This record gives sequence, structure tokens and C-alpha cells, in this order.
Amino acid sequence: MSEIAALRARFSEFGQEHVFRFWPQLDAAERERLARQAAEIDLAAVARLHASRSAAAPADRTLEPVAVESLRDRAKDGKSAAAARERGEALLSAGRVAALVVAGGQGSRLGFDGPKGAFPIGPVSERSLFEIQAQKIRRLRDRHGCALPWCVMTSAATDRATRAYFGAHDFFGLPKEDVLFFSQGEVPSLDFDGKLFLERRDRIFENPDGHGGCLTALLRSGVLDALEARGIDTLFYYQVDNPLVRMCDPLYLGLHEAAGAEISCKVVRKTVPDEKVGIVARADGRISVVEYTELGPDERNARDEAGELVYWTGNIAIHLLATALIRRVAGEANRWLPFHASKKKIPHVDALGAPVEPTAPNGRKFERFVFDALAAAERVCVVEADRAVEFSPVKNAQGVDSPDTARRDLLAVYRQWLLEADVDLPDGAALEIDHSQIDAPEDVKRLGIRSVAAAGDAIHVAFGEPV
Repeated sequence: MSEIAALRARFSEFGQEHVFRFWPQLDAAERERLARQAAEIDLAAVARLHASRSAAAPADRTLEPVAVESLRDRAKDGKSAAAARERGEALLSAGRVAALVVAGGQGSRLGFDGPKGAFPIGPVSERSLFEIQAQKIRRLRDRHGCALPWCVMTSAATDRATRAYFGAHDFFGLPKEDVLFFSQGEVPSLDFDGKLFLERRDRIFENPDGHGGCLTALLRSGVLDALEARGIDTLFYYQVDNPLVRMCDPLYLGLHEAAGAEISCKVVRKTVPDEKVGIVARADGRISVVEYTELGPDERNARDEAGELVYWTGNIAIHLLATALIRRVAGEANRWLPFHASKKKIPHVDALGAPVEPTAPNGRKFERFVFDALAAAERVCVVEADRAVEFSPVKNAQGVDSPDTARRDLLAVYRQWLLEADVDLPDGAALEIDHSQIDAPEDVKRLGIRSVAAAGDAIHVAFGEPV
């Protein structure tokens, strides 16, 4: 039996023979593409995905609040905060930390054609999300005398464009060898009967395997090996759409190290009970992230004696992960990183090869979640951050979590830093700070800046908008 005949027989065995329905009409190149993709799909795993599609949180699950370290309370204890910060700075200076950005998404929801990280967000310069984050890494490298590698996870849809974008901008002043690209995996989507979709006549529909796919991709790509060979044992994980991220926060690092944690989570206080954000809690005795859809009304609305939400610990996808934990979890991904199904509208071609754009969910996409690694950790540290200065994601074109709100929040942070450093602010101006020079009020003082006009290229100013 020829290889293609054996391949088609295997797909027929699993009830997926329709994938080859257009085979007689395909040219040689199209046949090669389809056969190559089909050969890489684990059909037994696809069958398991369909079988597990309805998995849900146990009805008798026990939920409890989790102990949280407050950065605000810690800061009130100057001696304690200084000790934790020094511990984190020592990790950076010793070259034990790398930054990991999950950047596989496209900017389509923002009306932007390209990788989401290339979206212009600077309030004055329109610097991209990537550029602002690169500036923060450059400042940390200078301050701590470390290489601080930047691991950039792309996807099949964004990998080539992301690499080209970095190349066109000379890696934003970072050494090329310290920017490590790797691409997350893909997983087929299924219709409600467990059948594969054809995206085109010569291609099976697949979607990125979720932010949890970064852990398996780190191992598969060899990037994890390269990091550990350089003496790195801690990764600072964040998502590309948050321009306020406090990159490799030394205080956070210090608390993580002091706790002996394998994974740490930053959380913020939920604004309202129904805010659509997962919460960090202790479920059946283990710390985990419980999605907002998995919280019952009584849990969402529970209040303590002071009238505060009991489950307020909103997950903002800023984690610290030990490389040893990543290796352990990625090595047993089916155990620690289960796929989660969600109903979606999946474009495809019909039995005649005509394109179909569904108007209602017609199938399920499957993703892995990075926070499922919590289940494998012996020790976890949960830290409360200030939403106003650390979290303002760019997810929607308008309204909440949009470019407008992110720029507003960036301006507020810049203004606060300058006021703390006793800098005179001009009336009616938008400001933007170059994070490679200033990434905290202390940097303003270090540079001896007393007015925005005398700041040079460290602070960009544009009139026409209030500060």
C-alpha cells in the first residue's frame, strides 16, 4: 500500500475520510500540502478531544479564597519591601531570569492587519506594543547588567510577520541573539459530531493551541534547553496586549523566590462580581484559576464580613514560572495541560468546496491554558498588584480594554511618575516616556530631569490633549 493510500485508510478508520473528498481535483502541490498536514495530525488525540468536549468543573467542587501577598501592603513596610526587591534584583543581576511574551494573536479585532504586538499604542509616538516592551527590557539590562533574553512566542499565522517586524526595526536596540522566537502548536477544530473541518480544499482547519501551548512549544523548540544552558531558571510570563506590564518586576521576583514558589500569579481586585475574568482560588485544596463561567452565582456574589468580594482575585496573566516546572509539565502535557473546548464560528468549505462563513457557532476550538500548570506546582505565590499601574489590556477596538483606555492609563502612569519626581508638567499636553531611559520615578530623579522641556528624547510631548 502506498503512503497516501495508508494515510487515507487511517483517516477512514477514524471516520475522517471526508478530508480527502477533493483529492481528485487537487494539483500535485495541493496534494502534497494536504498529505503533509494530514500526516502530522494525531487522529487518536482528535478522537480524545471530541470525547472530552463536555468536561466541566465538578458540581461538588470545594472553593476557598487563597492567601495573597499585597504589593501595596508590602510597600508600607519599607524594610520588608526593600529586602524582597533586593532579592529579585539579585536574580536579575545573576542572569537567572528571562522574559516570555505570548504574542501569537493577530490584531483583527482591533481592525489592524498584522501581529497584535505591532499595534501602535504610544500616546505620542505611536510606538508599538513590542517596542514599548523592548524598551523596558533594555532598561532592565542596563540597570542590572544582565542579558535578560526575550522569548517571543508566535503562531503559524504571525511567525513570519513578527520576525520580519523585529528585523525591520533592528530588534528595537536589543542584541539579535537575545531575542528567541518560537511558534506555538496548532490543533484541529471539530464540528459538533467530531468531524474535522476543511479550511480549503487542500487544508484542514487548525487553530493555535492556546497560551498553555507556550510551555510545550518551549520544550519542543529547544528554547527551554537554550535558556537553562545560560543559567536561567525563572521565566517572567505575560501577554503582549498589556502595555502597562511591569516587566520582570524585582519585588514580584523577590516574593516568588522567598516563597520557594514554582509558579506565581499576579492578581487584581475584580471591579464587579460579574467581571469576565478568571479568579485565583483554592479549588478542592489546590490553588488554581477558576474561569468566570465556572463560578456559580453564590460564589460570584459572596461577600465577607467587611462587605468585600470573597473571590476578588482576578487573574491578569502575569506569572513567574520555574524552568524545572515547565519541563515537567510540558513533558507530560496530556496530564497537566488538558485541552479546553469552546463553541466557535469556524469558517470552512462545504461538500461542494464553496466557502462558508457561519453566523452561529458550528463547532469547537480547543486550547491549553498556561495556568493549568498550577496543578503541578508544589508551592505557589499569589501577589496582588495595582490594576491602575500594571494592567490595561488592548482587546477591543472601542470601549473597555481598548486602545483609548490603554493610552489613557499609560498617560496616567507617566503623569504620576513625573509628579513623584517633582517635574513640572505642561498644561494641555500628551506625554510619552521612553522606557529604555525611564521606567520608574527613580529614573527621572537619576537623570536629573526637572522639566519636560529639558528631558530631551526621554519624554515626548504633544499638545492638543490634556495630560
